[in-house]
Amino acid sequence: MTDKRLLAAVRDNAEWCDAMCRAYNLPGTFTASLWSNPRRTPPLYPDAVTLTPQATRGEVLAAIDLRSPGATVKDSFARLDLRDAGFGVLFEAQWIARPPGPGTPLDDLRTATGDRVTWSEVTTASELRDWETGLHGGHDGGWFRPALLTDPAVTLVAGRVDGDLVCGSVLTTGGEVVGLSNVFAYGCDPDAPWEGSVALAAHLFPGRPITGYEHGDDLAPPARQGFVPIGPLQVWTT
Repeated sequence: MTDKRLLAAVRDNAEWCDAMCRAYNLPGTFTASLWSNPRRTPPLYPDAVTLTPQATRGEVLAAIDLRSPGATVKDSFARLDLRDAGFGVLFEAQWIARPPGPGTPLDDLRTATGDRVTWSEVTTASELRDWETGLHGGHDGGWFRPALLTDPAVTLVAGRVDGDLVCGSVLTTGGEVVGLSNVFAYGCDPDAPWEGSVALAAHLFPGRPITGYEHGDDLAPPARQGFVPIGPLQVWTT
């Protein structure tokens, strides 16, 4: 039987992908086993996300644009083989989950050097540009649209030291969990955004597990905040 935490994490992540697409006026489609978009999605976002282990190779390939380059599929359970359709594995990762419960008190959040970090929601277009500049390491990609700021299931959050943005993340509530993604440090240690994001998620959405995915060395900071691996995933691209 598939872990319920895993199914919830996958569904929330697919809802986040759909929210990103809706911000571009490119909504996707949900079926019982698949989220997909027949048009090319925004940069770094998949054209399809499998929602159950029963999703088939055939339904995934039938649902997306294979005529132009750059098709991407998130195989949420690492069960598909898309090589003979011209795909290769872009990366492999682990879904992770943290049980409900409080994090570090918001007033006690600090960087590794002892600077106090103040966390708040991103609510204006100018804050969004600053946030995305931090996400991209000093470069404004312009990929995150202001429409995301009014989506009830999306909360962009930022951590600041003396008013300067140093870290941030995205919290999503498209299902039974809080999805945590796009975690970044921009001028602070890699643990600070995880600690702060967990604390704020527990404050804003108490009683919900927190889920996400990471790979390689990036798994260490969430592990220190109580996250555990719950299943593998693969991202395929042409």
